[in-house]
Amino acid sequence: MSGLPEAPASPGALAGQIEKSWREALSGEISSPRFAALERFVDAAYSRGGGAPAVFPPREKLFEAFKRTPFDKTKVVILGQDPYHEPGQAQGLAFYVPPSVKPPPSLANIAKEYGRMPDLLAWADGGVLLLNAILTVESGKALSHKGRGWEEFTDAAIAALAEKRENVVFILWGGAARRKGAAIDRSRHCVIESAHPSPLSAYRGFFGSDPFGKARTYLSAHGIEPPF
Repeated sequence: MSGLPEAPASPGALAGQIEKSWREALSGEISSPRFAALERFVDAAYSRGGGAPAVFPPREKLFEAFKRTPFDKTKVVILGQDPYHEPGQAQGLAFYVPPSVKPPPSLANIAKEYGRMPDLLAWADGGVLLLNAILTVESGKALSHKGRGWEEFTDAAIAALAEKRENVVFILWGGAARRKGAAIDRSRHCVIESAHPSPLSAYRGFFGSDPFGKARTYLSAHGIEPPF
């Protein structure tokens, strides 16, 4: 958490950025004291001046994953760790960078496994929630906003899908993602696990794991049109 004292919560500007169906699904979390503390941390992080490191993604893109993939439209969840931390990369969607930016190694490896560079914006618009566990990061400092409250918020998002929806595919790459999805009911949803696509682990179980084919098969078997 942020280290700031907890106080009675009232949803503020941060909550107002969240897409309506997600705001309703997460109403309990959003009204909690810990979300109020997270909002104070986020406000402070984005408002610092005097040469302080930039924070990514741009604030208006903070909840882009929720905006593009509403709660009731989510078919697949792909879980990342935290945003890319170099300028111009992070846009609020796990693994996505703009076309003008060179694909980072993990995205390049996802493209290899998929067979071509995926259109992640089309995926997101079609029902793939590209969710990072942590939604902000300082420039050049991976995991710099770990433990500030985002993990609990994204835990709540995963729990809401797991509890209130049926037949969602959760694609969990790497140990951190697997731990975050450990409580998902496998009898109600499809959970696909493998090594992470990063260069350090892609050859230890990511390549050849066929997550996209497995997701298509599961969704089709349940009468859901696959988004990729």
